[in-house]
Amino acid sequence: MSSSTLSAPIAPGTDCTAAFRAAYENRYTWQPGFGGYQGTCVWEQGDRRVEGRFRVGADLKASVEGIEDEAVHKAVASQLWEVAIHRVRRPFEQTHAGNTFTAGDTDVVGTEVIVGGKGQGDRYRIKDDVVTMVHRHIHGSVVTIFTTEVLDTGAGYLSHTYTSQYSDPASGETRGGRSSFTDTFIPLPGGGPWVLAERVVVSEPDGAVAEEGSIEGRQIFRFEDLAPLT
Repeated sequence: MSSSTLSAPIAPGTDCTAAFRAAYENRYTWQPGFGGYQGTCVWEQGDRRVEGRFRVGADLKASVEGIEDEAVHKAVASQLWEVAIHRVRRPFEQTHAGNTFTAGDTDVVGTEVIVGGKGQGDRYRIKDDVVTMVHRHIHGSVVTIFTTEVLDTGAGYLSHTYTSQYSDPASGETRGGRSSFTDTFIPLPGGGPWVLAERVVVSEPDGAVAEEGSIEGRQIFRFEDLAPLT
């Protein structure tokens, strides 16, 4: 899609459904009929390196084998699940039924999209048909994500660098440290769908005691020898 949707600032207080929809539909998603893929998964942190095998099925469910460390197994599976869930193609009307979208201010991040109706309390920012900020209530927490760089696949964009921070919905106090992500995507052999090849996650400590079994610091997830499922 072109970036013409936001060529002129959207006046605060006006309906911005069309502009938000353009950014929503500009996200890269897998085509219907996605058949799944598999490969080698590698987790690295400092001097530690753990390797296993994984597969993401046509049902978008991920399975990981060959990693005995429970925390690492969970971390690798979590990355694959997050990638798959964000590649699901859902019509705008299905995802945002019952929501209204009103423009707020515009800053360097983008134009604020204030959600009303069913998703009241959620907010976004959009710029050049890209969702540059997400502020959503999820499972009793608020997650705020800022996207700073994207990859244009020619069939939609993928977030390349972004940060994530959880906070308390009532007080606004942060929960846990901020995490920074750098994602690298490649298409599967044969012109297949774009999938995650590497994710670097840097988790900042928040001064609290880490949850038992959790992993903090700098982690590298690599997904190699990628091939479609046959």
